[in-house]
Amino acid sequence: MKKAPFPVSEDQQTAISPTLEDVARSAGVSTATVSRCLNNPSVVSEKTRKKVLDAVKALGYTPNFGAQALAAKRTRTFGAIIPTMENAIFARGLQAFQEELQRHGITLLVASSSYNPELEEEQIRSLVARGADALLLIGFDRTPQVYEFLQKQQIPSVVAWVYDQENAQLSIGFDNRKAMQDLAEQVLDMGHRTMVFVTADLNGNDRARLRCEGVKQAMLSRDVDPNSLHVIETPYSIANGARAFEDAMQLTPRPTAIMCGNDVLAAGALIQARKMGIKVPEDVSITGFDDIEIAEIVTPPLTTVHVPHRNMGKGAARLLVALRKGENPGPSVELDATTTIRDSLGPAP
Repeated sequence: MKKAPFPVSEDQQTAISPTLEDVARSAGVSTATVSRCLNNPSVVSEKTRKKVLDAVKALGYTPNFGAQALAAKRTRTFGAIIPTMENAIFARGLQAFQEELQRHGITLLVASSSYNPELEEEQIRSLVARGADALLLIGFDRTPQVYEFLQKQQIPSVVAWVYDQENAQLSIGFDNRKAMQDLAEQVLDMGHRTMVFVTADLNGNDRARLRCEGVKQAMLSRDVDPNSLHVIETPYSIANGARAFEDAMQLTPRPTAIMCGNDVLAAGALIQARKMGIKVPEDVSITGFDDIEIAEIVTPPLTTVHVPHRNMGKGAARLLVALRKGENPGPSVELDATTTIRDSLGPAP
């Protein structure tokens, strides 16, 4: 056996690499309690958890999760792949998702697919290769091979931001088509008949397609030809929303309502309207979807669809935790997405 290059006392070894037993001794609890606190903190009282975490901090203890993962074939790490990190559309839901996972001692890894199905598939395989125990995915649009891969690897997944009772994939979300249809019917009931829908690329984005279908379904319900709906596809950003609004205002006949697939595009449209001297809602009404913070602070405040971001994120985490434990998580969960009327929607001029 090789000797250490310099002598290290037992006290120094403990200082350099404290053990689980050291933490238990310092906190005055058993090693089993320390283990529970670090691996499943929700089952430990707040008082005990504080004693253990204070000892962990004081001693500089770092659990050897690698060894634990090898022994249990678990990493206590979940992955989430969202379409974009460039705006706040998914921020609330992801925050609630992480908070709930943290209660169960689970770490979150996040990746962005940039609305690219091929990139998303690469990221799914990469997260699984790095030991992700479960995955949160957005929307149903992906090839059957992806789900087959996850099933073969025994990696549970939950889909969020959509709900379809006919789809076998476990999901938590809302009916995008119905939510947009409800909003569009209110727009039509205010006399609007010449409308433009500004949306993300409809290809490979089931949420965008369903929202577009919702507008057309509302038009049918009000005896308006859905083929008269002009659709502008553009990447989600404020700048692109502004450009889409400018393009829409060049159409003949000029639209009286611009419905946007999310609040970011709608905010861009409002900014461009102001630059062009077009009054909202006197000259044209503008609506969004998501009800993120920007919807309340733009001028005028934005009529939109309120998405239950936090409930969706927390619920997705609970479903995944149950799946990873081998429990029955129950059926897919449908949440309500409701119309929020603000000043950007008015009667047709």
